[in-house]
Amino acid sequence: MRVTLKLFALLGRFLPPGSVANAAPVEVPEGTDIAALIARFDLTEKDCHLVLKNGNFVPPDARATTRLAEGDVVSIWPPIGGG
Repeated sequence: MRVTLKLFALLGRFLPPGSVANAAPVEVPEGTDIAALIARFDLTEKDCHLVLKNGNFVPPDARATTRLAEGDVVSIWPPIGGG
């Protein structure tokens, strides 16, 4: 099945070549959860401060149990620091 992965800020470098506007269509097996998608792109929990599925916040403790469906959009932001 196909989902869209959006990675923002410095995480954009983890997207496949040819990605447009920080987004890439990704083929995943049925039953894939958000934690598996994150691991597939070599991201760590520390990298993924804010995770949304179809615009809804997914807390860290729910990522391994939140299954993806055809057409879902997963958006991920890293921790943001400033000074």
